[in-house]
Parts: sequence; structure tokens; C-alpha cells
Amino acid sequence: MSAADERPILGDQNNKDWMAQLSEQLWDIPLYNLAIPGSHDTMSFCLDMNSPIDESMSGILKIVDRIIPCITRPMIFKWSRTQEDSIAAQLEAGIRYFDLRIARKKNDTSNNLYFVHGVYTFVTVQKALEDFAQWLETYPKEAVILSCSHFEGLTEDLHNHLIWSLKNIFGSKLCPNTEIVTLRNLWKLGYQVIVSYDDPAAEKHEDLWSGIPYWWANRVDPEMLVEYLENKKQRGRPGGFFVAGLNLTAETDYIISHLSESLKKLTLQSYPYLMHWVQKQSPGPGKQCLNIIAGDFIRSEHFVSDIIALNKKLLRTDTGIH
Repeated sequence: MSAADERPILGDQNNKDWMAQLSEQLWDIPLYNLAIPGSHDTMSFCLDMNSPIDESMSGILKIVDRIIPCITRPMIFKWSRTQEDSIAAQLEAGIRYFDLRIARKKNDTSNNLYFVHGVYTFVTVQKALEDFAQWLETYPKEAVILSCSHFEGLTEDLHNHLIWSLKNIFGSKLCPNTEIVTLRNLWKLGYQVIVSYDDPAAEKHEDLWSGIPYWWANRVDPEMLVEYLENKKQRGRPGGFFVAGLNLTAETDYIISHLSESLKKLTLQSYPYLMHWVQKQSPGPGKQCLNIIAGDFIRSEHFVSDIIALNKKLLRTDTGIH
């Protein structure tokens, strides 16, 4: 293990109920105008290294994996794992946006669905949703945004099964897409779960929201990532929920030429620079304001606390909003 991998992960200890602790001045601001911490590829903490490779991976990698899995599997793990904390631990840390990439394993004849990033998870979608619901029972003033996407290998029947599971598990906690999403209103009505479902199958369901735009730089260099996000800001934010991704992306040629590195090492080295940029951002409805900020290894560099702290910039003073 490298020195960077051995560096301690700095946890955010007091954010488990940060929404409930926000100033009353912020209770009537829509959630899409607040700063909300999120996790990129939320479920990659439980990747199953014995599972098949993601169907979207390159054909060459699949062939090599069949011949020398002892080499490919550790490499896939090093660059596909973006989180180390369970759902409950991420919630306790203060994460409120979750990037859930859902898939059906090839040749699986059951209704079981999994999450995918390079390989599939060993935790099923059903179990993960139940974990969210259980945690929310303890924290009735916290709300989460579950961004469901990819849906690799899902048939119409499996979409229907998944949507039924979402409604069955969360029930009256599901917030309709027609609702005013301020904390005060969510608390009044008992809503805690906003499900974004990035597929046409959701169109006829009022309690499912459309896909949430994700600003993905697709860069391995943190300076280029920030440049990309600044360019997106110049063009103006969307009107509703959207995500600014702080996650770095390494292409195959980079990985092959940096065999001693890992996504974790790369992320930890970059976070001081990236979080310095985050601290200069502001939430709100303005053209260059941010909303959800998602990243990898979310306990690093006070990631969560720094994002939540941005909401203080929305507080009114005698001289106006600062």
C-alpha cells in the first residue's frame, strides 16, 4: 500500500442530522438551491471481485480478464472503488445525494438487481433501499436524493419490479415530482425521499423525478476538472437539481502507465486543491451557483462539512444576502 493510501481519512463527525440543524432562515429555500454533499458511485464500497465484468467494459479487457484475472481484477478494484463507507456510514457522515448505478447481471434469471462500476456489487438493490429506509426512520428531518441510472440489462418487467420496490419500501416518504421541495414543506408532509429515475419508464409515475444532470469532467487532472466546472458555471446552472462532480476519471492508457497508483491515491492527492475551489463556491438560484457537489472517498479533507458550510452564505444579515 502506498503512502497516500495509508493517509488517514478525515471524518465529518457531527453531520448526521445537518438538515435538521440548519438555520430556520434556510427552511423555505428549495433543496435545489442549497449546497448538498453527494457521493459518486455510492455503492462501489461493496464491489464483488468474483462477479462478471460490467457489460459496458471494453472487449479487450474482458478477454484479458478471462486469461489473467489475477492481474486484471486487482487493477479493476483499484480504479473502480470510489467509496469505502457503507450506506449507513455515508448517511451518518452527512451525504444526502446518492449515485446509484443499477444493473442486472448477465444470465441471471432472478429478479435480483445489483449496482455496477467495473464489476457488480454483492449487495442487492433491494437490500440497499431497505438500508436507506431504516436509517431515515431514525432521522425524520433528513431528506435524501436517490439518483437511479444506467439500468444495464433491465427489461420492462424489471423496471416495473424496481419501481414497485421503490414505492413499497419508501411508501409515504416518497416526494412527488410536483411538490415544493423546501425543508419546511417536506417536514410538514413527511416526505424524505426524492427518487430521480433516469429512464422513460418513470414518466407515468408522479412520485419519480426525471434524471438529474451531472457535470462530469472526465478528467484525471484536478486543474482541468475545475476548468471544466468553471466553464459549465459560465453557461449557467439548470433550474432544478444538478450535480457538480469532483470525481477524477482515469482512462485506460493512464492506468497502464501508472500501475503503482490507484483512484484513492489520486483523489487524496487532489482533494486539497479541489476543496479550496469548493470553499469559494456559493449555493442559490444565481447563474453561477452550485447545488449538489459529489465526490469520491467522501470522508476525505472534510469534504462534507465544507459543502454544508456553503449554506451559511445564504443567511440574511442587515446588509442583505452575503
